[in-house]
Amino acid sequence: MSANATDRLRAEYRPGFAMPRDFYLSPEVYESDIRDYWNRSWIWVGHVSQLEVPGDFFVFDYGPESVIVARDRDGTTGAFQNVCRHRGSRLCMEASGNTRVFACPYHAWTYELSGKLRRAREMAEGFDPADYGLLKLHLREFEGLLFVCAADTPPEIDDGLAQLGPLVAPFGLRNMRIAHTASYTVPANWKLAVENYMECYHCAGAHLDFARSHSIKEPGHKTTELVQALHPRSRAVGLPVNEVSRYDPGKATLFYKRYPLFEGYQTGSRTGAPLAPLLGDLTGFDGGATDLQIGILNNFIIYSDHTVGYRFIPVSQLECRIEVVWLVRADAEAGKDFDHGDLTWLWHATSLDDERIIRHNQEGVKSHHFVPGPLSEMEWGITAFYNDYFSVSAG
Repeated sequence: MSANATDRLRAEYRPGFAMPRDFYLSPEVYESDIRDYWNRSWIWVGHVSQLEVPGDFFVFDYGPESVIVARDRDGTTGAFQNVCRHRGSRLCMEASGNTRVFACPYHAWTYELSGKLRRAREMAEGFDPADYGLLKLHLREFEGLLFVCAADTPPEIDDGLAQLGPLVAPFGLRNMRIAHTASYTVPANWKLAVENYMECYHCAGAHLDFARSHSIKEPGHKTTELVQALHPRSRAVGLPVNEVSRYDPGKATLFYKRYPLFEGYQTGSRTGAPLAPLLGDLTGFDGGATDLQIGILNNFIIYSDHTVGYRFIPVSQLECRIEVVWLVRADAEAGKDFDHGDLTWLWHATSLDDERIIRHNQEGVKSHHFVPGPLSEMEWGITAFYNDYFSVSAG
């Protein structure tokens, strides 16, 4: 973020309150959001099941940026900017596939799966292909989830992932596959979508389907007995009950908490009944759900029988995409072990609610009469986002 934009926002921001209007409307701020926040943050781009054999690749886009993630012939995985090193053309035009090389559609510069420049026609004497490989990104794989960061020095994440590893291991996230992906276009700045996800202050009144089953809609003091009852059930099916909450400047945000569903609900389904085969090493349903956050931008809800990943991807200053990814055990078969409609029902309905909520929020924020109000105690996650945003953007 430019010094002027940063200084102005910091000066106007009042701790404990929502952010001022230009935080969401300024073209200068949006440009710096991508350059100074997204490009310096860890971003969840996909799952190893998308790269089963050498030559498999997929592309992940955010704002004006585009990332290629590919499996090389030796089995290693790499991530690269989807930008030709010649004159900047987008290199890979397909969303996913399998290929031997990446060839630029403009002047046919050709790159190996490793990113190394293989061929460039009619270049002057002294041209060294070794100087013009694809620009690499930092890549981390955690339990099958793939994260990238474009910063020269990314936020510390490895110690945090080591801390989370034993907690998520029983779910067997690596041994999963994507069952469905849905995208919801929202005419709003991406930060309003993130803020909406970072609090459940709105859940009871705005998400009626979700609120029937998820106790997180309530303030913590109202669910103490439910949480205490969940812990022995979680241990009985093979789940630890430890919690992680890390919001430290210069480090990737981490959050892990198992919370109870209401009585009669074994998973996030319409009726409470199971939706798919149990994940990983679990021996049964504990009637809980896990909130997992690895970096502010990457959010997961882990039930006993499926996982839902959430991303809020900037498209332009006043447009973003809510992208929802449903994952099931790798050997689960659609139509036999799970039904697509039943599996996706809850978070499809919830995302439609969110599109409406965020759209109306943006419409109100556009008003010159908008004055930021105080945050509820149930909106502490928004403050965590603001702190991370300013910390990372300041570089």
